[in-house]
This record gives sequence, C-alpha cells and structure tokens, in this order.
Amino acid sequence: DPDMPFVPSIPEDQFILVEEGDPAVIPCRTSDPDAQVTLVNSLDKSVYALYDTKQGFIGNFPAGSYTCKIMVKGVEFKSDEFLIYIIRATSQLPVEIEALKTVYKTGETIVVTCVVFDNEVVNLQWNYPGKVKEKGLIKLDDIKVPSQKLVYTLTIPEASVKDTGDYECTARHATKEVKENKKVVITVHDKGFVHLEPQFSPLEAVNLHEVKNFVVDVQ
Repeated sequence: DPDMPFVPSIPEDQFILVEEGDPAVIPCRTSDPDAQVTLVNSLDKSVYALYDTKQGFIGNFPAGSYTCKIMVKGVEFKSDEFLIYIIRATSQLPVEIEALKTVYKTGETIVVTCVVFDNEVVNLQWNYPGKVKEKGLIKLDDIKVPSQKLVYTLTIPEASVKDTGDYECTARHATKEVKENKKVVITVHDKGFVHLEPQFSPLEAVNLHEVKNFVVDVQ
C-alpha cells in the first residue's frame, strides 16, 4: 500500500520492555516485503540491525527512542516512535514481607511492608481484610543504591477488630511466568490486654534499714 507503507502499530507495541542483555524486536513492519527499511535513533543516526519483514528490527539496542524510515517513489515515510526500556530483572523473584508489629489495638495504624529485590518492574498485589473497602494506602519506593529493591508499604489507618487477618503480597515477574507471595498475620484487639496484679497495698511502711520487695504479676 503506497499510501500506508508501514503496518499500523498499536500503542502497546510502542513501549518495549527488555531485560538487560536480551535482544529486542522493534516491530515496524512494511506493507511491501521488498521495501528497504532504515532504523534511526533519537539523534537521527542509522542503527544497524537484522530486519525481518514479519517482525521488524531484531537486536540488542540501548535504551531510547527509535524510528523506522522508508522511501516510496522519492517520498520519505516515518513509522511511529518506539521506546525501549532496559530493565533489571532476575529469573528468581526474591520477596520479603515485614510488619512493624503483629498485634495492635483499635485506633492504631497498621503498617506492613513488602520488598522485592533485584527486579525493577513487577506487578504487585495486596490481599488483606479491608481490601474490599479500599481501606489501605499503598506507597512505592524504588531504591537503586546500594542495590535494587522495590519497597511497597501498605498502611491501614484507624485499625479495628475487623482488620484482623492475613496480610499477603503477591509479586509477579514483568516478563516471565514467575510469581512469589508472602504472608503475615495481624491481630487487632478491641482494647489493651495487659493486666497488673500488685501484691502490696497503696501505702506501705518500712523500718529504718529494712529491705522490702514489691512484687507485680503481669499478665
């Protein structure tokens, strides 16, 4: 089709995630299988790579934006812009879950943290008693130094007894069929649960130089 030399691409094709060291495909395909296609980077410099008419350009590309060009009867056409993102990822998915404490009183704030190591892009989901009511606040911190880790923090303000239960985070690999989940059990009490039984009177007297012990049972 001389009026549409490049096969239209969908937006999802224009953002290409590739792991460090892996080849990528820039899917600019032509409607003419014999067409001569040129790949250029953001500086408009030609980039050498293998071209497959059914897939596009294949190679190990640095992160950045790329465009394909083609000449049709002396007229230059450009494809959509393709953006390549290089991500750090491992075949394993190390995940840890941590709670500041596992026993709370009504009205306190529950904080649970899920940490994913050595992976820059993952899909993470939380499951917890108050999820249906969207009670939790979720924050993400992407830490790169001294090592890569994604820190997901779930905060439940004004906890109630109904917030007692399993708090679980499930991480899924961005490019592989790998997932990992961790769980911690949180208990919320209606009120304080420490009971003191002093074994002495409100007022005690001692003789000079006398040593006296005061005993308290804590339950």
